[in-house]
Amino acid sequence: MSVHDAGLRERLGDDPPPSAGGGWRLDPDRLLPVERETRAIARDLHALVAEHPILSPHGHVHPGMLADDTPFPDPAALFIERDHYVTRLLHAAGVELESLGVGGLPADPREAWRTFSRHWHRFAGTASGYWLSHSLSTLFDLDGPPSETHADAHFDRIVSRLAEPGFRPRSLFERFGIEVLATTDDPMDDLAAHAQLAADPTFRGRVLPTFRPDAYIDAEAPGFAESAARLAAWHGAPVDDLPAYLEALEARRHHFIRHGAVSADHGVTDASTVELDPADAAVLHRAAVAGTITPEEARVYRGFMLLEMARMSVQDGLVMTLHPGVLRNHSPETHARFGPDTGHDIPLAVEFTRSLRPLLSRYGNAEGFHLIVFTIDETTYSREIAPLAGFYRSVLIGAPWWFLDAPDAMQRFRAATTETAGFYRGSGFIDDTRAFLSIPARHDVARRVDAGFLARLVREGRLELRQAERIAVDLVDAIPRHAFKL
Repeated sequence: MSVHDAGLRERLGDDPPPSAGGGWRLDPDRLLPVERETRAIARDLHALVAEHPILSPHGHVHPGMLADDTPFPDPAALFIERDHYVTRLLHAAGVELESLGVGGLPADPREAWRTFSRHWHRFAGTASGYWLSHSLSTLFDLDGPPSETHADAHFDRIVSRLAEPGFRPRSLFERFGIEVLATTDDPMDDLAAHAQLAADPTFRGRVLPTFRPDAYIDAEAPGFAESAARLAAWHGAPVDDLPAYLEALEARRHHFIRHGAVSADHGVTDASTVELDPADAAVLHRAAVAGTITPEEARVYRGFMLLEMARMSVQDGLVMTLHPGVLRNHSPETHARFGPDTGHDIPLAVEFTRSLRPLLSRYGNAEGFHLIVFTIDETTYSREIAPLAGFYRSVLIGAPWWFLDAPDAMQRFRAATTETAGFYRGSGFIDDTRAFLSIPARHDVARRVDAGFLARLVREGRLELRQAERIAVDLVDAIPRHAFKL
């Protein structure tokens, strides 16, 4: 513990005072506007949707968890190991990632929980702190927030609850009110877990695969050469044969559609799309699979392949979601030791207007084509994304994502996009999470923020209350159903 931390603890004490009644209770009006009359309207709007079924059309929960219905092992595995929102802040505070079990490395779960509890104050004001507070207080009836003093008691309490049948993944799926949950899957996945769930009459939800081809269309993606070779071998054609390679991708998309997929997701560095002559594209593809492609050629190749993905979506109907603007695996040392998705992906500035013009010139108004554009560069919402969605029939505005899926950023998103594109050119909320227990908390944040935004418009005379009530419900139902063709 640093001298600064020790001094802070001495001033504040290790533990906050217990909540009234001996439990940890969240403010029922949390995130709603402060002004009394506006808050009253927001409270009523939130009540309309608070218990509405959850539609989660983009996320990263593993389908095998639900297919096997295996009990969660311990609090560290549930809340720490796989949640890079949590591990990145702990790492920044000096905690070694191996002590948290990151990257599948063995770690003492009780000690990891003690470490997390000792650093709980660092999550104050963060979105992850809010989600964790919601999950821990509503599901496990803890007597207060995590703390060093109560770490072991909280650990034991959570372990005890996790052993109960009601805390198995399927029971929680039903308790959370999840109607649709989409996973993110490698194009060569056999989707056996999805088939198992679809064939099980005791499971009443929809768990949909999502086609994620980054490792097959980006020559700079980790494992591209191996992925490309595996796809080509499955298809029975030489890997450097571009037309056959594209046919193989189309065939894998149809495999996903047969298993219920509604979308294809693309986590590219930038949004560039590129028109290429077939002969030039073939030359680039051969260089890509041979490993001789230059960085600039790789950018062009990626842009060409992204345009091909749009062509395929127009043909087969999969919604195309675009998640650009992240420099993934920013820390070479961390990536080498712990692998990807371990907390060191960093946002980049992104340009959309020129980058998407080749794609939109071809398919911007194509019948049935949906292109949902996400960003972590919120300066693009009002400048580029909302105007694009306000003209092109195919373009829909992706909800605040990743570093922006937090209350204040969500409010800025509504203010930046609504005046240009309205409410109905959006995707509906997406939680984009690996942390299964945080799904209700994340959706509740969005519902509360939207209720507050709508209430303000009502108070300002910009919306009638009946309009606001309809929009509040549509934001969690009709809008995501339309955007993702659910």
